[in-house]
Amino acid sequence: MKKQIFIIALSLVAIALGNQQAMAQNSEQVSTSVNIILSDVIAVDIGSVASEGAVDFNYGNTNDYNSAKNVTVPNSLVIISSKNFDVKVKSEGTHFVSGANVIPVDIIQVKAIPGGSLVGTLNEVTLSAHDQVLVSNASLGTKQSLNIAYSISAENASRVLLGKPQGTYTQKITYTATTL
Repeated sequence: MKKQIFIIALSLVAIALGNQQAMAQNSEQVSTSVNIILSDVIAVDIGSVASEGAVDFNYGNTNDYNSAKNVTVPNSLVIISSKNFDVKVKSEGTHFVSGANVIPVDIIQVKAIPGGSLVGTLNEVTLSAHDQVLVSNASLGTKQSLNIAYSISAENASRVLLGKPQGTYTQKITYTATTL
């Protein structure tokens, strides 16, 4: 019987010591560092209509040369930027070209128009081979769309286009988004 009491007492001591060790293990702590690393970004979405798109002005009859022509392109640019930004426009050359024939690029007006999700100061510019601000201080954000309208006045159509040899006159226009 003494032996059983001794074994029971020894077991109780072992259980008590085991619980204290388990409690000590439950209070251990470790920590880790979680980092969020940000970089500034600005990009024109490849799905933008202006990306390898085309804007056509057709002059097929006398009425065309006597009236203004406007072409509006919704979602011309879709931009993501982590900072406020400007959108600039320029032509790659000074003339629309068809073989040896040329038409000056300043015949075209380019205008940022309301209707897209992009928020900023929308401007209208006469196309040139120099960067011009089409949108200034646009707000940062994702998937911001910009609608662009192109126009040729009736005066320019009759004064500059009338009498030019027939053909397709082409010039590339470049848009650049730049953070502030």
